[in-house]
Amino acid sequence: MVAMAKANVTVTSVEHRFKQPSVVARIHGQSDEIVVVSAHQDSVNMWLPWFGRASGADDDGSGTVTILEALRVLLESSFAPRRTVELHWYAGEEGGLLGSQAIAKQYKDEGRKVVANLHFDMTGFWKRTEPEVIGLVADRTDPETRDLVKKLARAYTRLETREFECGYGCSDHASWNQAGFRSAMAFESDQLEANTHIHSPEDTVATLDFNHMLEFSKLAVAFAYEVGNAKTS
Repeated sequence: MVAMAKANVTVTSVEHRFKQPSVVARIHGQSDEIVVVSAHQDSVNMWLPWFGRASGADDDGSGTVTILEALRVLLESSFAPRRTVELHWYAGEEGGLLGSQAIAKQYKDEGRKVVANLHFDMTGFWKRTEPEVIGLVADRTDPETRDLVKKLARAYTRLETREFECGYGCSDHASWNQAGFRSAMAFESDQLEANTHIHSPEDTVATLDFNHMLEFSKLAVAFAYEVGNAKTS
């Protein structure tokens, strides 16, 4: 994929104090301001965390593929943003947001100018008895960024948005929020526990709706394009 892009794209493996690295794909812009689109790449079996099967198709294989597809579209379109656009796949989310906390802290300590983060954790499950929506986490996120995501969803996807609260730092958006950066999180539903298969061997591809996931990829592309090309400060 990167081979078909121009020379302004780099991919970096980010090592951590635990075994799994995070991955950062960077589309270099004309300024030092950064837009981050993210997902997490690990999964866990909550009942047998040390050796149980953790298929992870929805949590968070769906988010991983959502932003990977967005990256494919951006590269095939010869995307050349004003701001640098980074796509992050975090390690260790299930262990306590470990990868994203390390990266957000590093960016803060280094004074990097992160404009906003849009995180995708679980985008593939749609309970057919409920309305098909894009859920937006309302706590530990930035209101202005959420409002922007709502506008982008209306303009670029066929789904409406609905806010809900996690009640805790339920995914990697919280790491950016804690570090003082604007963040938002898009979710497959407005009910945090709609998919009862996660964290078990039952979290398989058979439970996913790829047409539903496609709308989230559209949102990821829209966020990267619109925020990446906005006038820099």
